[in-house]
Amino acid sequence: MRASFLGCPIDLLSMEETVELARRAMRDGRRLQHVALNVAKLVNMRTDPTLAADVVNSDVVGVDGMGILWGARALGLPVKSRVAGVDLLNELLALCAREGFKPYFLGAAPDVVRRAAARAQARHPGLRFAGVRDGYFSREQEAGVVRDIRESGAHCLFIGMPTPRKERFLAAHRDELGAPFVMGVGGSFDVLAGAVRRAPKAVQRLGLEWLYRVYQEPRRMAWRYARTNALFAGILAQALVRRRLGAASEPAGG
Repeated sequence: MRASFLGCPIDLLSMEETVELARRAMRDGRRLQHVALNVAKLVNMRTDPTLAADVVNSDVVGVDGMGILWGARALGLPVKSRVAGVDLLNELLALCAREGFKPYFLGAAPDVVRRAAARAQARHPGLRFAGVRDGYFSREQEAGVVRDIRESGAHCLFIGMPTPRKERFLAAHRDELGAPFVMGVGGSFDVLAGAVRRAPKAVQRLGLEWLYRVYQEPRRMAWRYARTNALFAGILAQALVRRRLGAASEPAGG
């Protein structure tokens, strides 16, 4: 079920439903692009048309961040649960190992992406990769990277490149990649490789995973989260006021 949240499409899906959609796409060879929506992405969409187009044109827009979950529920949307991108990645890798689908990892530094793939194979015995490629390639090398993905026979492509590079790459090559399921994974390769620690479960449930990231990388993350969280709070507050005023103006008895 698709809904609109603060002008952005979101799909009200559970983890199990999302994994099943991906499984069907890989089984049938039908392209399905997934994007994980968090507060920073929703805020940045308003000033970045390339990012906005990537989100709006995706087949599945998952509720990644707790801020999106709470905000959507506050506006009356029946969001079942959060589907965190890194958790979805792990679920899909387990699916690949069980059913013989082959993933392709693209992005991050060479040592990080290789370590992420190796740890994924150790965690999911039987997992076979179609390919592993770091994100440090030039515009001139791009055609060769696309060709390698297309010829690899990958059933799913996980892209760990930063915004807006990932969005530009997909906009230019989406129809040439050949992988049925495509998903941007942000910094998940760093987590999978052990280069960045995931927040404890209790911190995740409190919606403070972003604060844990600031604790680990204060110089890089502090301003980003302070800016986007403040802007999101303002946008959501305006929407809540409009909703309340709209409800107050409705005549009694409908």
